[in-house]
Amino acid sequence: MNIILTKDPRFLLRLAAPDDAALVVDFMKKLGAYQKMADKITATAEGIRQLLADKKGEAVFGLYDSQPVGFVYFCQTSSAFTGQSGLYIDAFLIDDAMRARGLGKTMMAFMSKLALDRGCQRLEWGCLDWNEPTIGFYKSLGATAVDAMTIHRFGPEQLKANAAAF
Repeated sequence: MNIILTKDPRFLLRLAAPDDAALVVDFMKKLGAYQKMADKITATAEGIRQLLADKKGEAVFGLYDSQPVGFVYFCQTSSAFTGQSGLYIDAFLIDDAMRARGLGKTMMAFMSKLALDRGCQRLEWGCLDWNEPTIGFYKSLGATAVDAMTIHRFGPEQLKANAAAF
């Protein structure tokens, strides 16, 4: 088991293994509820297990007194614009009852160190525009918003329709 010690002896980080897929899904359901998007969380334990096993995604859990109270789900990225690599945080949550204790700051510090250890030049993530408390948290850490673009997406059906044109 990959355990990482933090400055707080009660708070440890643990890297996820494929067998942690159900815990990732549990955290995603909590995140979906917090973001008022519970109906958008369609991930299954089987799907997350495969992503973790194939190294297409990674996760780290925050454990307070051995109980999982936070998590980050992330993946490797690169940019042809900047010629840089990075880590992209797809999901980040600290349980409501554990906020304002510095645990989120510790997890972001770990993610920053992990990015540097992997030779990355950046760490990126998205945040819903209405989520002022979280935006304030990110700004307090020195993060800047990229407001010059809107993210567009093809879902499974659009992928199939567009691929059929090839």
